[in-house]
Amino acid sequence: MNTPAGAKSNEPYPPHILVVDDDTRLRTLLKKFLRDNGYMVSAAANATEARHQMTSQIFDLLVVDVMMPGEDGYALTRTIRETSTVPILMLTAMGEASDRIKGLELGVDDYMGKPFEPKELVLRIGSILRRAPPPTQDAAKGELKFGACRYDLARKQLTQAGAPVHLTIAENELLHMLAQNANVAIERSDLGVTEENGFNPRTIDVQITRLRRKIEPDPRQPRYLQTVRGTGYMLRTDP
Repeated sequence: MNTPAGAKSNEPYPPHILVVDDDTRLRTLLKKFLRDNGYMVSAAANATEARHQMTSQIFDLLVVDVMMPGEDGYALTRTIRETSTVPILMLTAMGEASDRIKGLELGVDDYMGKPFEPKELVLRIGSILRRAPPPTQDAAKGELKFGACRYDLARKQLTQAGAPVHLTIAENELLHMLAQNANVAIERSDLGVTEENGFNPRTIDVQITRLRRKIEPDPRQPRYLQTVRGTGYMLRTDP
C-alpha cells in the first residue's frame, strides 16, 4: 500500500476516510480510487448511516455530498460540527458562490464542484490532512462491541468475555474490513481487496464460516456476522 499524500511515513495506519454520497456509482468509484491511493475508506449512502458509523469509528476526514435525500450535506455538517472538528471536504453539483459560502460558514474545510478530477480530490485531501490535528474523537477508542465480543480496530484484536480470541491473518483482515464498515453491507468483491493477505472472493465464505464459529453464540443462526442476500456480508454491532 502506498503512503497517502496526507499521511506521515511512520504512521502505523493510513488515514481513514468516510465517503458520504447517495450515488452508488460515485461512492464505489471514490472508494476504489482512494484505496488505490493508500487510504482506508468507509462509505455511507446517507446522513443517518454516516452518523451511525461515526459513533463506532474514528475518521480522519469526511467527503460529504450536498444533495442527498432526506438530510442533506449541509444539515449533516451542521450536526457534526456541534460535537466534532473532523475535517470535511464537501462535494456539490451546485456552482453558485452562495452555496460554497454556506458550506464554509458551517465549518467545511474545503469544497469541490462536480464533476471533478479524482487526482485533484486526492491532492485536496492530502492538503487538508497535513494541516489537521490528529482526530480526538473517543468512539470507545475504536472498539466495537457485539455480544460478548470486543474488537479493537487499532490493534486488530478480538476478545470474548475479556479473553483473547486467536484469529488467523486472513480471518483478522476480513473481520477488520467488516469492522471498518460496521452495520453496513459489504459486497463480497470488496471483501477480497486484501487478497495478498490470504483470502480472495472464492474463499470468503469459508473465512466467514470460521469467524462465525469464534464470535457467534450459535453459528447456524448468526446474529452479528450476517449474510445480506444479493450483496455480501455485514458485521452487526450492539448499539
